[in-house]
Amino acid sequence: MSKNSPTFTCTTCGAAHRKWIGKCEGCGGWNTLIEEAPLSAGPKALGGKGRAIHLTDLATIGEAPPRASSGIDELDRVLGGGLVPASAILVGGDPGIGKSTLLLQAAASFSRHGVKCLYISGEEATAQVQMRAQRLGLTESPVALGAETNLRDILTTLDTERPGLAIIDSIQTMWLDTVDSAPGSVSQVRAACHELVTFAKRRGVAVILVGHVTKDGQIAGPRVVEHMVDTVLYFEGERGHQFRILRAVKNRFGPADEIGVFEMTGNGLQQVLNPSALFLSERGQPSPGSAVFAGIEGTRPVLTEIQALVAPSPLGTPRRTVVGLDGGRLSTILAVLEARCGIPFAGLDVFLNVAGGMRVTEPAADLAVAAALISAREDVSIPPETVLFGEISLSGALRPVSQTENRLKEAAKLGFSQAIAPKGSKLGQVEGMNVRQMPDLTAFVGEMFGAG
Repeated sequence: MSKNSPTFTCTTCGAAHRKWIGKCEGCGGWNTLIEEAPLSAGPKALGGKGRAIHLTDLATIGEAPPRASSGIDELDRVLGGGLVPASAILVGGDPGIGKSTLLLQAAASFSRHGVKCLYISGEEATAQVQMRAQRLGLTESPVALGAETNLRDILTTLDTERPGLAIIDSIQTMWLDTVDSAPGSVSQVRAACHELVTFAKRRGVAVILVGHVTKDGQIAGPRVVEHMVDTVLYFEGERGHQFRILRAVKNRFGPADEIGVFEMTGNGLQQVLNPSALFLSERGQPSPGSAVFAGIEGTRPVLTEIQALVAPSPLGTPRRTVVGLDGGRLSTILAVLEARCGIPFAGLDVFLNVAGGMRVTEPAADLAVAAALISAREDVSIPPETVLFGEISLSGALRPVSQTENRLKEAAKLGFSQAIAPKGSKLGQVEGMNVRQMPDLTAFVGEMFGAG
């Protein structure tokens, strides 16, 4: 491929092609290729030697990076303990979910704790950000505010001001005058992110980038952007619920899959220090189709309510509607229940929901899902003091899961006294908790519902 010849780049996966074709060879998407000029003409042939780099051994342990606390415990938890200097953080989420609100609150909190903060808005005017700050009661915070999309001007400002934290809202609105394409295109997003991350490492400035998301909930643009940064955070939540989940899917300075829980109020986002109690706060009297799952999100145990509804279907193909869980996992559990336990769901509509807008991804929720489904089908309530967790294999066996003791401690703290766990789980010592271990799904159904 010639250095100066145009390339055709996929707007979904970022794959480059020599010529335009209808279907991307990288991701299989149709009509996703656009013509773009290359980022650069490429390096010339090396004509001389470089300098030798410094090498070390594996036994040498460097000092842990210093961290700046924001004063918002939930945000510090997701970041791995605080903000690391010279780190690059990418934050994604649906429009209107509260990204700008959270980052403005974070900037105000960091600045009150001695970190010089610069907030650059590429989507809103300064007056709009000031109105939001007034509504949130943040007007007294020493945050420097600017509205600009020209990356050259932004980098010049950052080099002059030398803040400890710079927030760029959003990366899709930034444009670099050395790249001949429109803002938001693959080349512009990739080049702008590269320049900001390089500046952060060279000048020791922590940078937070806001990224748009696609209809599938993934950060828009090439996936290479996620590889450039140190931390990727997703802001999750349902418009109909007041809860918001900040989830770390990548973190070079802390545990991945850590979550922070916030509640949307009239005064902005308020942190929730005990999410288990909040997710179960609206749980009423025990009813069929309800089961409490003791899960682990990152390093934190979280209890959530899984709700199921099973009803006769008037359709030829029964409906399978899932909110907050993987639909493929539901199909697998239904097949195991029918094949191994003789409980058919043919001709029945199945609706499954995780209460509170929470999203559960770990396989340990299988047993609670199965219990909720059988409870709804048989119209039998599960005892209200019982929590469940365990992974279901295709043979119907229950497989132990990690951090069993932490799950039980969280359940005991919230007043639960019974637990159903797979046989062979490492229980530890948990006072006031009666744990019943089940070898397989058939034994569980027989003991809990009197059938099998």
